[in-house]
Amino acid sequence: MSDSLSEPDVVTVDYEIAGSSGHSGSYVAENILVDRPTDQSSRWSSAVAVTNGKQFIRLRLKQLCVLKSITFGKFHKTHPCNIKEFKVLVGLHENNMTEILNAGLKNDPMPETFSIKHTNRVGMPFPTRYIEVVPLSAHGQSFNTSIWHISLAGITDERYVDQIRSKYQEYRENVVLRQILKHLRQRRFLSPMAQILARAGLQFEHPLITSLHEAFVLHGNWAEAEKVVRDCASGGLLRSYRQACEAGMRWTRIRGMDPDGDVPCRRGGHAMCIDEENGMIYLFGGWDGQRSLDDFWVYEIAKDSWRLLSLATSREKNGPGPRACHKMVFDSKTGSIYLLGRLGDGDGSETHRPTGHGHSEAPLRRLSLPIISSGASPPESGPAVPLGSAWPTHCSEFYRYHTRGLDAGKWDLLSFDTASSGGPPLISDHQMAIDCDAQVIYVSGGRVVDAEWDALKFSGLYSYNIRTSRWKMYNASDIYAAHPFIPPRWGHSMVLDPKSQYLFIFAGQRDERYLSDMYAFHIPTSTVTELFSNFTSAGGPDPCFTQRAVIDPDKQEIYVLCGLTRSRPGATPVLESESPYWIYRYDRPELPGKWLKILPGKDSDAPLPQPRYAHQVVYNSKTEIIYMHGGNAGLGIDEESEPEPRPTSSDGNADTRPSHEADTESRLDDFWQLEIVRPGNEEIIRRALYEIRQQQFREMCEDGPPIKALTFLQTRVSSVVNHDDPEEAKVFRSLLSAHLLAAPPRPPPASRTATPLSSGGGRSGSSEPGRADSPPPRKRSRPSSPMPGGSGSVIRFDEDPIEEGGNPPSPERYRQRTQMFEKLLAFVNDDAKQPEENLLDMLSTDGLVV
Repeated sequence: MSDSLSEPDVVTVDYEIAGSSGHSGSYVAENILVDRPTDQSSRWSSAVAVTNGKQFIRLRLKQLCVLKSITFGKFHKTHPCNIKEFKVLVGLHENNMTEILNAGLKNDPMPETFSIKHTNRVGMPFPTRYIEVVPLSAHGQSFNTSIWHISLAGITDERYVDQIRSKYQEYRENVVLRQILKHLRQRRFLSPMAQILARAGLQFEHPLITSLHEAFVLHGNWAEAEKVVRDCASGGLLRSYRQACEAGMRWTRIRGMDPDGDVPCRRGGHAMCIDEENGMIYLFGGWDGQRSLDDFWVYEIAKDSWRLLSLATSREKNGPGPRACHKMVFDSKTGSIYLLGRLGDGDGSETHRPTGHGHSEAPLRRLSLPIISSGASPPESGPAVPLGSAWPTHCSEFYRYHTRGLDAGKWDLLSFDTASSGGPPLISDHQMAIDCDAQVIYVSGGRVVDAEWDALKFSGLYSYNIRTSRWKMYNASDIYAAHPFIPPRWGHSMVLDPKSQYLFIFAGQRDERYLSDMYAFHIPTSTVTELFSNFTSAGGPDPCFTQRAVIDPDKQEIYVLCGLTRSRPGATPVLESESPYWIYRYDRPELPGKWLKILPGKDSDAPLPQPRYAHQVVYNSKTEIIYMHGGNAGLGIDEESEPEPRPTSSDGNADTRPSHEADTESRLDDFWQLEIVRPGNEEIIRRALYEIRQQQFREMCEDGPPIKALTFLQTRVSSVVNHDDPEEAKVFRSLLSAHLLAAPPRPPPASRTATPLSSGGGRSGSSEPGRADSPPPRKRSRPSSPMPGGSGSVIRFDEDPIEEGGNPPSPERYRQRTQMFEKLLAFVNDDAKQPEENLLDMLSTDGLVV
């Protein structure tokens, strides 16, 4: 694969005009070759408006390349003929092009650059020779569309591109051959299939799956088929199915304390990080409803105990002061903790407090919500800042804490103001992630904390190189420099997949809107991919703010614990009480994945944490456990009691302060661990054996004495049924009437001749209404397309010469077993089995589509 190739630099790619639809007047296609933004005649303009037919301009690259981006130059001022919407197609040949971009241009003078999709669905880069731009609409109604200038960028290195072309062609050959091999086996052309495999030198499927086909389809050797299924489980071939099963959750309250019986007090907006190797969870700061905190704790997982590292880090040399809405990351290479960001008491004066825009866990002055609120509510005229707690300037301090070595227990002030050295300004509610191997920290978004709080300002995307102590700013949030760009935000989520070098950035708040978009940022190429403009419409959570997310790169899953959500813009934020926990699964980071709810556990009496926001979570990938602490439960809800009609203070007692000072929200000090529960290997094997034994029972009903089939149903089939599952038990009970009582007298299988599938014998999902014995909702192996077999068909499913000497199934039974075999493949990893698609389904009126 191309992953082993060193990618050369991206350069400007020269091109020429290969063709176009008609043009208007002197506005020919060749005009776009040069960029003259002040020359009104330097453009291509379509002969007619887009509504009157397809308009296009086709470009031919002067050399084969891997195309990375396309830039549209514009006229120096707005123009009604400017393209509003367009699409881009690419290909090696003019008559075979694929759409890779559908986007829009603004009606302004600023050039716009768009990243071009240059890899296929499995991550294989492909070369390009032709580009076709198709205008879909103009900014002016009924105006002809105009393109002023196009510039292309990509990789043109001849050696690199030639390797890409060769590998891509090899991949295409592989795909076509594997589709043909699947088609031949489905139709019982086993000898031609064996001849192709002997000469092609490719692996069609894992050898265990070939053995399963031989045992199940060719020989009906049920004991051997069951043994192969168990071998598949042992070999890890059923792992993808397990990940695709519906996930449940198991919450456990952690009640460990320190030797004095103390735990971190109630708070929200604090920061946590985890040392997975040593099983340590560090917690610092936050807001307790009255003041910002600077206590520093560590929880030792093995001992189930807290330990207070510092009662007040502000009293230590180089220690950080009280703060909330900051972030910490742990460097597993050096054992260092890095801390950035602040919203402290000194930032809570009248001048600096938010005024209705909300905040994750900071005192607010005028925000009032009927269901929940996003912070405390100090008086309109803020109290004087205590001596020593105010920061003289809005400087962004950057700290490091040592957990190992000679400096263990000491703080370093790495920077008094990161903005002065090319880093972010003072921010709050941002996100941080660390690549320990590369020794790089990433910082995304956050709200700028300065003297002009009423003017919403947001930070962008930065990286900090630990080895060189240098900051770098990416232009991912620059609407003029990158497309798609990541809109600046705060209270969002960002996680890093260090293997693929992608950052996932999603949700949060911008202005008054809660967001439900999601982006993937490829670090090596600074490429932004919009995965979802609205993940709610794709089956994900509602737009959310201060949700928390952690990632398991090995499983390629992101776990999301929702905070405040809004079902629609302008609606009152709420705390979800029904399934506020989600999994985002992806196969390729730059392609949209799937959102799945984490379902409640089967034990309805098990304790569950109450909904919250401004909480903190960390993930231990070694034990696959999520840890959650504290947060804000909203108005007057105490974690240990039922909601009261009157607001309570943060300690759960009736608030006796004057109403204008009362913090009516309940902050939490509870600590939980969350395990994601999925079926184990034995459960998956049971489900597969259930499918095998159903087929065995079906054939016994057709061929043997009814009493033998009935005994088999009551013993062997019943033993692999989950009788506690009402649907599965119902299907089991229906097997008797569906097959044994309904089976007509049949001659022995060997004497049967080919008959149409619709005439009987073949089982499909539609032939048994209400079946629930299939695996849970997941990515399934597609059932084969309706197979021919009638008297006039060219495909007769006759015995193949390769089957001579055994006891081959009849044509009808071969088709039936093949369908059940492909149903069994739903349990198998994609890379170990035949292709999902069927060759017949890939045929269209335009020919074969691969």
